[in-house]
Order: sequence, then C-alpha cells, then structure tokens
Amino acid sequence: MSEIILSIIAGLILFLFAVNHLSETIQLVLGENAKHWIMKFTSNTISSLLVGIVVTTLLDSSSAVIIITIVFVNSRLLTFRQAMGIVLGANIGTTVSSQIIAMDIGKYSPILLLIGFVMLLISKSEKVNATGKVILYFGVLFFGLYTMENAVEPLREKAFFLEWMKRTEEPITGAIIGALVTLIIQSSSATVGMAIILSKKGLLSLAGGIAVMLGAELGTCSDTLIATIRGSRAAIKTGLFHLGFNLLSIILGLIFFYPFLHLVEKLSAGAPLERSIANAHMLFI
Repeated sequence: MSEIILSIIAGLILFLFAVNHLSETIQLVLGENAKHWIMKFTSNTISSLLVGIVVTTLLDSSSAVIIITIVFVNSRLLTFRQAMGIVLGANIGTTVSSQIIAMDIGKYSPILLLIGFVMLLISKSEKVNATGKVILYFGVLFFGLYTMENAVEPLREKAFFLEWMKRTEEPITGAIIGALVTLIIQSSSATVGMAIILSKKGLLSLAGGIAVMLGAELGTCSDTLIATIRGSRAAIKTGLFHLGFNLLSIILGLIFFYPFLHLVEKLSAGAPLERSIANAHMLFI
C-alpha cells in the first residue's frame, strides 16, 4: 500500500511541477507580447472571452490566467468588464485539459520528454530552448498522469478504497471531497485529472466524477482570492466575480445534478467513462 501511495504522490508532484513551470515558461516566452495581445484583443466581452479560452488552453491553468488578469486590473491595464470576459473564458479553457487527459496520451510522454531534452541539449538559441522547455514540461505533465494511472491499478482490489470512493456518488459529499483536494493541491486540473484516471480504472463512477469536478471548481477560487488581497476595488471585484460565478454554477449543478447526469449519459452514449467525465466538465462550464 505504501508503494501505491508513494507512486501516486510522485505522479501528482510531476503533474503539478509541470503545470507551474509550463505557466511560467510560456509567460516568459510570450513576455511583453502577452500584455500587448491581451490589451489588443480585450476591447469587448466576446474578444475577452476568446482571449481567456486561448490563453488558458496554452497555459493549462485557469488560476494562472485569472491571477494574471487580477494583476492587470490592479495595474489599471484592464477594466472590470474586460476581466469578466477573461474569467469566463478561463473557465471554458480549462475544460480542454480534461479532454486531453481523457485521451490515452500518457504512454507517449517519453517522446515529448526526448524531443524537449534534445532541443535543450543541442540548441544555443533562447527561443528554441524555451520551446524545448515547454515540450519537456508537457512530457513531464503527461508522464505524471501516466504514473498515477499505473499506481491506482492495484486499488481495484482494495475493498476499503472502493467503499470510500462510493461516497463520492452522493453529490454534496463528492463536491466537498473535490473542493478539499483542490484546496490542498491548488490545481483543479489535477483534481479533475485524478477523477478521470480513477474512472478509467473503474474506481470512480460517472456520478462520483461529476461531483468531484463540481467541488474542484470551488476549490480553485482560493488562490485567486488570495491574489486580490490589498488589491484595487476592481481587482477585488474580479476575484469575487470568479468566486460568485463558480459558486452559482456549483449550486445549480448540485440542484440539477441527476438531470445533468442523465444528459451527460445520453450525449456520451457509447463513450468510455473517462471521456464522459471530460464531456461533463465541458458541458458544465
């Protein structure tokens, strides 16, 4: 059992390490261009929404995008109205990662690791090095998921774990578990990713996966609220808007949990369980 836990922790650390460094590296690659493009394409709510979706897909972190948005609002580079569009877009963009995780892409992670490492090894160009780092971190991210996927396999034979996972099928309990896990690891993508991995191994039902996903949406608000401390009024409003939007979505999700569950089952007819959870994540947002 200790080997399973250590393997899961190792995979999770690799995933979180990659997510954090991906955000930092891509921001570094974009540099001042990021500010330029964000300012250029946030003239209205629709374009702000698209910016939020695209940037979150690239950074693979809605929290990072929302924190950057709060910083821009605090610096008066963005208005609250522009920030609203980016926050909504960030929530949509984060569903892309769940679709990627649902694919069986982890087994190919060594290819990305090799390409990224070779680019870092042979190139003297800063731009190529930065690109190599991005590819390498994507490889680490997927290898982390692959490690967790293999680690949880033996848990199928553990009665106590199966009994505990059944509790997630109760919507409120599952949402609380999802929120607490996200609060601890500070990544809703990692929480949803673990739910998808567990479902792939037959350890988590569709109802449990959706409940955990709902909770993850609340847990991810913690770091964005911290970013608003001592911020401007508009920055605080942006953080509260993110919290309010997610809270309202979760409440509606819990109220209409079973109709939503049936809708996902109907739309995902014939799809693997992990794909159904990824679809639920996209539909919910």
